[in-house]
Amino acid sequence: MAAHCVSKVELSISCSNLLDKDVGSKSDPLCVLLQSVGDDKWSEVERTERVKNCQDPEFSTKLHIDYHFEKVQKLKFGVYDIDNKSVDLKDDDFLGGFECTLGQIVSSRKITRPLQLKAAKPAGKGTITITAEEVKDNRAVVMEVEAKNLDKKDMFGKSDPFLEFFKQEEDGKWQLVHRTEVIKNNLNPSWKKFMVSLHTFCSGDLNKPIKVSKGFYVQSDVGIDFTGSNGDPRSPDSLHYLSPNGVNQYLSAIWSVGQVVQDYDTDKLFPAFGFGAQVPPNFQVSHEFPLNFNPNSPYCQGVQGIVDAYRMVLPQIRLYGPTNFSPIINHVTRIASGAAQQPNAAQYFVLLIITDGEITDLDQTRQAIVNGSKLPMSIIIVGVGEADFKAMEFLDGDNGVLKSVTGEPVARDIVQFVPFKQFASAPKEALAQSVLAEVPNQLVSYFKMRNMAPVNPPSPVK
Repeated sequence: MAAHCVSKVELSISCSNLLDKDVGSKSDPLCVLLQSVGDDKWSEVERTERVKNCQDPEFSTKLHIDYHFEKVQKLKFGVYDIDNKSVDLKDDDFLGGFECTLGQIVSSRKITRPLQLKAAKPAGKGTITITAEEVKDNRAVVMEVEAKNLDKKDMFGKSDPFLEFFKQEEDGKWQLVHRTEVIKNNLNPSWKKFMVSLHTFCSGDLNKPIKVSKGFYVQSDVGIDFTGSNGDPRSPDSLHYLSPNGVNQYLSAIWSVGQVVQDYDTDKLFPAFGFGAQVPPNFQVSHEFPLNFNPNSPYCQGVQGIVDAYRMVLPQIRLYGPTNFSPIINHVTRIASGAAQQPNAAQYFVLLIITDGEITDLDQTRQAIVNGSKLPMSIIIVGVGEADFKAMEFLDGDNGVLKSVTGEPVARDIVQFVPFKQFASAPKEALAQSVLAEVPNQLVSYFKMRNMAPVNPPSPVK
C-alpha cells in the first residue's frame, strides 16, 4: 500500500478594505478557517485573534492544517466583526468570505482574492491574502521581553506599549509573526512570557533576521465651542439644540471628521474639551474644560465616546463667553513642544475646533498659531451656523501669510477652515475630505523643515 503524503501547513492571513460595520469606530475583524466534511457541511479548523478597530488587519495568529496531496480539501475563510465575548459567530456581522482548495493555496504559496458576502456579491472592495508555508520544524521559542525608559507618547497618561515581531519573507517583505498584549500607562513595561513555534518565528532558521517595528503616532484633540452666541440649547434655533433624532451640526462635524482621524490614533482615545462655558460646581467660566469633567484623564473612547460625553455635558453647563481660542491652542502647543524635543519624526498632533466663529481673542490666537507653526501640529476649524466666518478665513491664511500682531509670520501653514453649511447636502465623507486635505502636506512640511525622516523600523537584528 502506498504511503499517504501528509504535511503540516501554516497559513498567514491578512485583509484589506474590509466593510465597516461598527458605528463610531472601525470593525473588529477575526478570520475563521472551515474545512468541508462533505454533504455541504463544514467543520471549524482554527481562527485568528480579533484585531480591534481595523479595516486592513494583519493577523498574528497562524492557522494550521494537515495537507493531503492526494485529496481535494475544500476550505472556506470567513471574516467577522466581533463585538461580544461569545465564541458563536452567528450573532456577529459577516464581513466577507472566500472559498478555495488547500491545493490552490499551496501551489501558489501566496494568493490574494476578493471577499464575497455571498455568491456573485462582493464585500465592497475587501480582499483576503493567504500565505502558505510547510511546517518542517517542531521546535518553539519562549521569550520574555521588557523595555526601559520608553518615550511618553500620550498627552495626559503614559504610553500604552506593545511589540510586533516580523520575519523576512523570500520576496524581502516582512511578515507579522507575533503581537504582544498592550500594557497600559507604563514606560518600563514587562510583557507576559510567550511561546511561538520556531517555524512561525523564523522559518526554523536561527540566523534569519527579525525586527521589531515602531509605528508613527498621531494624537487628535477636540475642542467644542460652548459660548452663548450659539444660543440656548433648549431652543430649536440654537446650534447646540439636539433634533428629535439626537443630532446637530456639532455632532455631525464630530462624526464626519473623527471617523477619519481616529484611524491614525492607535488607542482611539481622544482628549476632548469644551470652552466658553460656565461649568459646575462653581459655574466659573472655563476655556478648556474636559467634556467628561475628569481633568486627570480627559479621554473619550473613540468618536462614540466624544458624542456620549457631549450629550452628557450639554445639560450640565451654562453657555457663556467670551470665545477664546488661544487657551486650547496653547494647551496643544505645550504638548507638541515636548514632542519637538525628540530626535526623530515620531509624533504629530491634530486639534479639531468646532465653533460658531464669534472669536474674541483674535490677536492672542494669531500668536498661538504662529507659535504652533514651529511645532508638530495642525489645526482644523469647522464653522457651524450662518456666520460669515471672516475671522476664521483670516486665520486659515489661504489669502495671505498669517502673521502675529508683532508681524512674525507663520513658519508654515497649519490651519484649515471649512464652513459646515457648504456640506449640508453633500455626501457624509465630503466634509472630512475637505478639512483633512491639507494635513498630510502640513505634516510633511514640518518634518522637512526639521530635516527629519519618518520613523522607520530599526535595522534587522539576528
